Amino acid sequence: MKQYDIDEQRELSEHIQELRNRVILVLVVFVIALMVSLFFAKPIIEYLQHIEIAEHFNLHAFKVIDPLRIYLSVSIVIAFIIVSPLIMYQTWAFVSPGLHEKEQKATLSYIPFAILLLILGILFGFYVVVPLVIRFTTLLSADMGIETTIGINEYFSFLFQMTIPFGLIFQFPIVLLFLTRLGIVTPMMLRKYRKYAYFILFVVASFIAPPDIMTHVLVTLPLIVLYEISILIARIGYKKRLKAEEQALLDELDK
Repeated sequence: MKQYDIDEQRELSEHIQELRNRVILVLVVFVIALMVSLFFAKPIIEYLQHIEIAEHFNLHAFKVIDPLRIYLSVSIVIAFIIVSPLIMYQTWAFVSPGLHEKEQKATLSYIPFAILLLILGILFGFYVVVPLVIRFTTLLSADMGIETTIGINEYFSFLFQMTIPFGLIFQFPIVLLFLTRLGIVTPMMLRKYRKYAYFILFVVASFIAPPDIMTHVLVTLPLIVLYEISILIARIGYKKRLKAEEQALLDELDK
């Protein structure tokens, strides 16, 4: 076997070991965060049961394990939010060796904004999308003469489905900016495939929003705005990447 192949295999093995260590660290911290979250889950569950949008519902546990399931589910979500900064940092630390020094500092600064967007996305889902969906389904039930009786498990599953996806979707600008700094994505590519992206966002919104055209539009528009913001941000990141590569080339020539 050639020395080049041996070095390549050794380097790959080191990367796999590094990834393994980082995953283990995240899992350990997640377990600790989960234990801490158990103390906060109960007051949050009680709050979500008595918010204004749920006051017209009779929430019931249809299975014996439903209260335990809700308690653990809310604890896991809280733990995920707590550990999300560490997940983002470990992701950055794993790929940062492939970046220039200035790009390393720049991409590291994305983490606070990513956390902020995660929280904003969850809040958007909770305060905008959830009331719209509940209002639509409540009116539909009234028109059909159906008395709404909801299981506590279904209610919290609905809240998770309406909030967590938006927390992840709101990461879109940061993810595209990061990929732009890595050279994987360019603003030209995002503009070229804009119409396909719009179609995908429209389909995504159809799974989230109820079958009401106004609500569908209200959910789709923020996603489109996020995509356009992502293009603008990616353009800035692309220019900075080009400058960083040019500076790195000049520094190499000066040696």
